[in-house]
Amino acid sequence: MLGRSQVLPAAAAPARPHLDLSGPRLRRSVEALVAGADTHGGIERYMDALKLKSAVFREVLGPEATGPGRLDVESFRPLCAFMPTVRRRIAPWLEQPAYETTRRALEELLQPTSDTSVTDERVRRFCAAFPQDDSHRWTRDLAAELLHNLDPERYPLMTRWVWDAEANTGVLREIWHGPDVDHTTIAVADGYETYLVLREEIAQFLSTNGVFRDVMQMVDLVCAQVYAEYICEQGGSYLRADFSAPEDPMQHTRRLLGLDGVRAADGRARFAAIDGEAREAFAGHPPRSLE
Repeated sequence: MLGRSQVLPAAAAPARPHLDLSGPRLRRSVEALVAGADTHGGIERYMDALKLKSAVFREVLGPEATGPGRLDVESFRPLCAFMPTVRRRIAPWLEQPAYETTRRALEELLQPTSDTSVTDERVRRFCAAFPQDDSHRWTRDLAAELLHNLDPERYPLMTRWVWDAEANTGVLREIWHGPDVDHTTIAVADGYETYLVLREEIAQFLSTNGVFRDVMQMVDLVCAQVYAEYICEQGGSYLRADFSAPEDPMQHTRRLLGLDGVRAADGRARFAAIDGEAREAFAGHPPRSLE
């Protein structure tokens, strides 16, 4: 009514999913993770590697990385080495003229915002820029990897191997508590709120068991360890080409998190993903984070 102030009702908060996770299953994976990491310098080394990876993404694509070359293909291409479920599939979209479509989608996805309530819509719009078929489902992983690596505190790891409701596979299924999980369809959406709650519950489990530092990185490592164990046991259909014949128990864990994109000997990033040839990812002008 004119002349009279109106109080608008507050927007309803999105319903938070209820996740029924298995404590014993998580505990086994945490123990296996710590034991496996000890053979490669300890769990702290893995946490530091995840921090370094995120720093590289921020330096190349973050808000402070302004300038006309920010989304040039030669700036973006090396980052694909750190995104294992993307790097073998994105190659055609890194060539002209297709990269113009990729660039426009990236520009919209990476617009700075603190409003996480629109995360699912942002990801949907990004994926809609590419063909809508099974061979381009990796675009969801690309959006998830970029958001998470640029701002891991705001955006949990949201890749399909963490949870894919359509395929009923992922970390969530592997740590779900219930009878006959292998033949159960888990009625939980694979939206932002689900991934956020999953991270919160794993973080709570870790803190209950004495983990208080670098919890975000530890959650990512635990998720990767859970799914790495699944790959070792059964093999993941869409990951099999990327994750085969591990040389050691931690190889799948490293690959899932893109940590095999860093050469251990000198810390330089190597880009071995798109054409199968190892080469320096930042030859000539590596980001300061890698120097």
